[in-house]
Amino acid sequence: MWIEKLARGVLELDTPIGPRYLRPNFIERAWLIWTFRNFSSLPHQVLRPSELRLIDRLCGENRFVSLSAIGADCPIIGRVERRPPPVVEALPMRKPVSGAQAATDHGREAASA
Repeated sequence: MWIEKLARGVLELDTPIGPRYLRPNFIERAWLIWTFRNFSSLPHQVLRPSELRLIDRLCGENRFVSLSAIGADCPIIGRVERRPPPVVEALPMRKPVSGAQAATDHGREAASA
């Protein structure tokens, strides 16, 4: 199986619009096979900077291929999960305390002490 991946494997990228496939050259396939030797899928965050540069370079060189062009039986070296960053809920803005109300509140605190 790894010989097929080395000979003609592709790298799958998980994108918001669906999976996309990259065609690396022989040396790049060997390196990616080593990266994915124990996992079929890895999150983007756990890859080394050199591996991220390789993927970014492959994307920049537009080495994308369609699944129909490579065939459904083409071996996939691995899958890179590119999840969007977590969405943080914004808290509603609090109304500022007016000056007169703040003085009244401060006076109440002093009187109760």
